[in-house]
Amino acid sequence: MSNYVFTSESVTEGHPDKICDQVSDAVLDSLLAKDPTSRVACETVVNTGLCLITGEITSSAQVDFIQVVRQVIADIGYQGARAGGFDANSCAVLVALDQQSPDIAQGVDDAEDHMAGDPLDKVGAGDQGIMFGYACNETPELMPLPISLAHRLSRRLSKVRHDKTLEYLLPDGKTQVSVLYENNKPIAINTILISTQHTSEIEGVTNEKEIREIITNDLWSNVVEPSTADLSIKPDPNETRFLVNPTGKFVVGGPQGDAGLTGRKIIVDTYGGYARHGGGAFSGKDPTKVDRSAAYAARFVAKSLVAAGLAERAEVQLSYAIGVANPVSILVESFGTGKKSNEELTDLVEKYFDLRPGAIIKQFKLDQLPKERGGRFYRDTAAYGHFGRPDLNLPWEDVEEISEKLKRD
Repeated sequence: MSNYVFTSESVTEGHPDKICDQVSDAVLDSLLAKDPTSRVACETVVNTGLCLITGEITSSAQVDFIQVVRQVIADIGYQGARAGGFDANSCAVLVALDQQSPDIAQGVDDAEDHMAGDPLDKVGAGDQGIMFGYACNETPELMPLPISLAHRLSRRLSKVRHDKTLEYLLPDGKTQVSVLYENNKPIAINTILISTQHTSEIEGVTNEKEIREIITNDLWSNVVEPSTADLSIKPDPNETRFLVNPTGKFVVGGPQGDAGLTGRKIIVDTYGGYARHGGGAFSGKDPTKVDRSAAYAARFVAKSLVAAGLAERAEVQLSYAIGVANPVSILVESFGTGKKSNEELTDLVEKYFDLRPGAIIKQFKLDQLPKERGGRFYRDTAAYGHFGRPDLNLPWEDVEEISEKLKRD
């Protein structure tokens, strides 16, 4: 197609599924901080007045999981009079955690293809599966424009709630951006949709239509315009369709409105549907789980290729077998934009990138929480995407050194 509209969505940190992702990753952070060898597969469920954490954990760390859960919920903003049936201080927190299966552990601890004398070869993949990484030159962070814009709006929506610029906002919210493409290049913002939870009364106004008008005007000036001010492609108030709370109101939200589950926003977490996805979620999983670590590595590879100018768009597929260190397969697709063939690009990846789980963990220091982040690392990725984050210093996004090497090849 030469002309088309592509749409991606994001959600705020107060969305029920994102609450779960953040809780699961906060549990992971708390365990890795005390025991870097912790094996974690933590799943979270939320509903009205309830948060359940379950899954498999093997660790020497002693953690007050209930306190961890309550702190995340409070930080998001679900407490006090506005909690809406899901209060950090009074909700029930249930803990149902088991240990990792010894059958899985033996394959992770001693890979089937382990070569004696190489410790990086010893860590086997924590599961089988396929992972995709993607990058393109549509934005400075080398991400597709629709998901990049959707995340910008979601982050800004939460910011104006937290700093009380718009005091009537409540934690739950979603954004969606439709971008017009011509010859595979973005040329305009077609539609912006924001659904945001709010109080039932705003500035003494209770009429549903008037409330929506207030919210629409406030969001355009306080969220949309600041979020897109530095872009060459900006929303046009006369041309861009702007939809706000299309049902009319959004008062009941969060876990009171919908149950939430860890891992149910995998497209929001990655590329907004612009690239393929292997199906595995990230949050709550320690880095031996290649669903997470190999997806980070695949993004690192794809971004390196694009940053080196070897392709305008690059998608990298990796596959693994449980208990085996080396990838089963590696594939690069450049969609006809590569300066080398896909076969040649794949050969470069095999030459320059060590994609064994142990090597990935070591390179990105995935088992070590940065001290400057105050014990938070994975939790910070659990809302607003794991890739192309200008607000976070993520190791798999730092491709300057490797891209220079690729340029010289």
